[in-house]
Amino acid sequence: MLKNWFEIGVITKPQGINGELRVFPTTDDPDRFGLLDEVLVRLPRGQERVHKIASARRHKGFVLIRLDGVNDRNGAETLVGGTLLIPPEKAIPLDTDQYFIRDLVGLRVVEEDGAALGTVAEVFATGANDVYVIRDENGESFMLPAIKDVVLDVSLEAGTMTVRLIDGLR
Repeated sequence: MLKNWFEIGVITKPQGINGELRVFPTTDDPDRFGLLDEVLVRLPRGQERVHKIASARRHKGFVLIRLDGVNDRNGAETLVGGTLLIPPEKAIPLDTDQYFIRDLVGLRVVEEDGAALGTVAEVFATGANDVYVIRDENGESFMLPAIKDVVLDVSLEAGTMTVRLIDGLR
């Protein structure tokens, strides 16, 4: 059931003594925390709990949140390492030619002529553009910038990404 849910943050530590949590956002839009009513917290030990969000604010690259029912530092410490998840219907809609990272990882990467290069193993956000780590069948990796001159087509239905290798990329 939760396979399609989106991770939006990871709880890194308590913030203060009143149950507030420091969250590293794994979403492109950290302001989204303020728009949510609740999140699912998945703990490293496999437990899952839904919590209402009492408050959320950005602070030095992190998001500080208060969850209903977490009222002190001891309660906050039990959630450290947990991931915050939301259902697909709460995801921010994407523009044309934008994709969720989870949908790109695992795509077969082919050149224009159909030559197989490998699969998308990881995606790094660099600020200017994303970078795709492509891993071939031998376990060798190389990186491709996610720019229009290189990434020609993405077909989630076909499970492929068609690319044009420019000089120096491999």
